[in-house]
Amino acid sequence: MNSLYHLGKYVMMIGQIFSAPERWSMYYKETMRQMNDIGVGSLIIISVIALFIGAVTAVQFSYQLEMSFVPKYYIGYILRDSMIIELAPTLSALMLAGKVGSNIASELGSMRSSEQIDALDIMGVNTISYLVGPKIIAAMLMFPLLVILAAALGIFGGYIATLGSSIPPSDYIRGLSYWFVPFNVVMMLIKAVVFAFIVSSVSCYQGYYVKGGALEIAQASTRAVVNSSILILVSDFFLAKLLL
Repeated sequence: MNSLYHLGKYVMMIGQIFSAPERWSMYYKETMRQMNDIGVGSLIIISVIALFIGAVTAVQFSYQLEMSFVPKYYIGYILRDSMIIELAPTLSALMLAGKVGSNIASELGSMRSSEQIDALDIMGVNTISYLVGPKIIAAMLMFPLLVILAAALGIFGGYIATLGSSIPPSDYIRGLSYWFVPFNVVMMLIKAVVFAFIVSSVSCYQGYYVKGGALEIAQASTRAVVNSSILILVSDFFLAKLLL
């Protein structure tokens, strides 16, 4: 019953997001601020992790194929599809759930604890639309861009790993162009948008409805990360079944 209560409250929160803004300029500025925090603020962590994930994956594939009769260029082919279909969207979303999700929950939780949200409600501001809506929109706009960057850097990291190894870089590049399916990119972007909605909306729910002080805010941030990560993996499975 408690889970159904929170599910219903979460759905009602999402429904209130779509109400007409009081001042479009105010919502626009808040959305731009959130896009900067989510997108620009996550560039370094996404870039570093994606680069080394690609490099490590290439090394592992090279080790697995070293004593087999599989052509060497298959490493580029496998790494490309692995990064595009699964590693880039899923790992990026899990990383952003830890960084972006906890930040969103902490920010809204602090505003609730300091009664800033109550003050906005008294002033007649639709706080769910103003505080939650821009965060979800910004996440759904920036996550796909970050996932594209992660996929590109992961593939580049695989290329770097081939330098000085037993795999000629020319074979790796050949594998990158072998049997490319454009729909894989579409699937990657669909996953990125769905994961962005999950991370931002769940984190906003945890932070917006928090009750208490610093301890409860920390617990809400933890719940936001844990719940978002679980939902990302569950939705990843169903998206794979649906899209493939």
